[in-house]
Amino acid sequence: MTQATQIISKFAANLQFSDLPSPIQDSLIHFALDYFRVASIGERMEWSQWGRSYAQGTAGKGSSPVLFSDAHYDPVSTTFLNTLYAGSLDADDVHVGAMLHPGCIMFSTGLAIGQARNQSGAEVLAAIAAGYEAMIRLALCIQPSHFGRGFQSTSTIGVFGSAVTAAKLIFPGPAAEKSIAASLGIAASFAGGLTQFYHSGSTVKRLHAAQAASSGTKAALLVESGFTGPLDIFEGKDGFARAYADAVDFSLLEHGLGKTFRIAEVAVKPHACSARVLSAIEASTEIRSQPNFDAAEIESIYLGIPKVIQGRLTTNHPADLQAAQMSAPFAIALSLLRKSSNSTFSFGIDDFVMGLQDPRVMHLTQLVRCELDEEVEKTSSEESVSAKVIVTLRNGQQLSAFVVSPKGSIARPFSLQDHIARAESELNSRLSTEKLSQFIEAIISLPTMPDVAVLSDLLK
Repeated sequence: MTQATQIISKFAANLQFSDLPSPIQDSLIHFALDYFRVASIGERMEWSQWGRSYAQGTAGKGSSPVLFSDAHYDPVSTTFLNTLYAGSLDADDVHVGAMLHPGCIMFSTGLAIGQARNQSGAEVLAAIAAGYEAMIRLALCIQPSHFGRGFQSTSTIGVFGSAVTAAKLIFPGPAAEKSIAASLGIAASFAGGLTQFYHSGSTVKRLHAAQAASSGTKAALLVESGFTGPLDIFEGKDGFARAYADAVDFSLLEHGLGKTFRIAEVAVKPHACSARVLSAIEASTEIRSQPNFDAAEIESIYLGIPKVIQGRLTTNHPADLQAAQMSAPFAIALSLLRKSSNSTFSFGIDDFVMGLQDPRVMHLTQLVRCELDEEVEKTSSEESVSAKVIVTLRNGQQLSAFVVSPKGSIARPFSLQDHIARAESELNSRLSTEKLSQFIEAIISLPTMPDVAVLSDLLK
């Protein structure tokens, strides 16, 4: 049997930032810029205030800085809050095939540990890269049956990515491999996260990444304190794979490990919604710009979909804001009727809130008919989900658009300048022009930064 736990632990223990190909090093800087952009937006959300209230009653004093504040908590609590900010909007980076959001978890974990222990940018980035790679590969081994059973893998698998990142920073040197494996062994007992919210609504998904990141961090700290975990937790007789999936393929974990980096498949979202509806938004926006389009004359809307989104992302009756962000019909209606409310021309939380209050949007949402489409199925992949939208007007005219890969996907990535512009557009409300320039330069120079603790001062 493949020793999956040992394989990923050895890889993580030995990985150095200098081992990463230049494009992967560049991607980590792009992801860092996006992380801070999204976290800045998320910090203002109502549920983030709930999180701060929770932390005020539960967090211990420590040296890990909370983003955009003077607060310093223990690393578990800081990781929880910072991940809540960055991972609760559905605007953070995503691996479509693995069905998860790695960046909000890995950067929050890496910074909480690295800043408290005055570690270098190269050390923190190497740990973050190891966490990304572990999280993505482990998820690919058990998808799609893991998702089919009702698990939300950002939460269930994110705890392992966080444990890898935290343990790599806590245990440098010869002890790292076994300590990482032990941390994974403990983290498995913290793995949880169900997808009932797709059907019933609620705000629980806002917590999923945060609970995973804080639990993974806690697992590594428990090992540091003396606890141990099973060193074969993934592949063991009663281990994670057997308990959480109907099928497993550990060859996906080992194939190309250390040579081919699955981090290269991570996409960045232009909109605050499910990654699998981004193409539908873009196709609808294209139709909206066509000369004969008139929203008032729409009779019906066809959305061609792949099987993977059928049911959970195709509701015509979103129960709340979270459900609206997960609804392809709602996203199409919003795109056909409203322009983005922000300068980056992307739909944010405010747009979805306003859409829920707009009778026209809700009416058009009911008109969307989602059907399995052979062409869409064929062109969808682990990197992005395609969409075919056909709008039929009352005069019988049909307007259509087909998008294979949305902006931000691997085929059409944001450039460094795009990321800088998006980060500046958000952070200029918090920082002076001079301090914003210093912060952007610090992120770009992260690989050579002697101590990542300086970042917290730049964000105040």
